[in-house]
Amino acid sequence: MAGNDDMAARAKAEIEGMAKEGMAHPSTKPVLVGAGIGAVAGALLPFVSLPLGLAVGAGYAFWQRIK
Repeated sequence: MAGNDDMAARAKAEIEGMAKEGMAHPSTKPVLVGAGIGAVAGALLPFVSLPLGLAVGAGYAFWQRIK
């Protein structure tokens, strides 16, 4: 259970940092790139929508930053 609390704390800290620092934060650009890749995949794949691809791509990139 402590691992989940630590992950949640890291995620909260990253989100707060990204909100405060914007593009200057080291996680912002990788998450935006992940969102872009996901959006392109969502546009190209018939079973995935563009917004879903964008959200999944951003989520995956964010996960890679905090784990």
